[in-house]
Amino acid sequence: MRIITLLTDFGEFYPGVMKGVILRLCPDVTIVDITHSVDPQNTLQAAFLLNSYHRFFENAIHVAVVDPGVGSEREALIVERGNIFIAPNNGILTPVLDSKCKIWKIDESKASRFVGTLSSTFHGRDVFAPAAALAALNMIEEIAEPFEGRVVRLDLFNPEIIENRIKCNVAYIDRFGNIVTDLRREAVRKLNPKGFYLKDTYFPLVEKYADVDLNEPLSLIGSFDTLEFSIRNGNASKVLGIGYGKLEFEAV
Repeated sequence: MRIITLLTDFGEFYPGVMKGVILRLCPDVTIVDITHSVDPQNTLQAAFLLNSYHRFFENAIHVAVVDPGVGSEREALIVERGNIFIAPNNGILTPVLDSKCKIWKIDESKASRFVGTLSSTFHGRDVFAPAAALAALNMIEEIAEPFEGRVVRLDLFNPEIIENRIKCNVAYIDRFGNIVTDLRREAVRKLNPKGFYLKDTYFPLVEKYADVDLNEPLSLIGSFDTLEFSIRNGNASKVLGIGYGKLEFEAV
């Protein structure tokens, strides 16, 4: 039985419609909701999250739809690299691209025939859901052809490090207010810091939250295997006024 995962910024209602399309075309699949709470239009967050979970599934089809360009001329792509990844060509696929992957462009009119409609605002239902079902049925060639055009890549996992100054992305802010960056463990290890200064606040580098007192700042390598800034039992994002975008800080 094939597994299809869904990652979107749709919130409620829309994911259920996508599941209906998938299950009508291919009833014998297991659908796993990763999240439908990606911040609206935040393609970098979606790419970062996609990178964090796809390796835990074998022979799976991963559908990621955060699509601010829906209805435009942006392509809908399928990437085969062990697992199958289906997403708009807007950078979400950045972390799964390599020289060995095979890339297909979905013919939106062909895919939508399996639904009976092609909306200019809901390609999750009319393009990506049928593409996922047909991929599970080994019918990619029915709706797609090899793609040799430009695949959009985001500036992800590409920090700027000059001596002890670091500039990277805020890739995710979880519901606890932890500020998750895309600075990987290996880069932190090379810096070999005792901690970091961020917005004139010192964040000691520790192994776990319990290493500091309640309401004290800390930094650690979190479950994403990247550097995070936190306040124990507090909300670092709100306290520091930090949201998504580039983040600059100093290793000490």
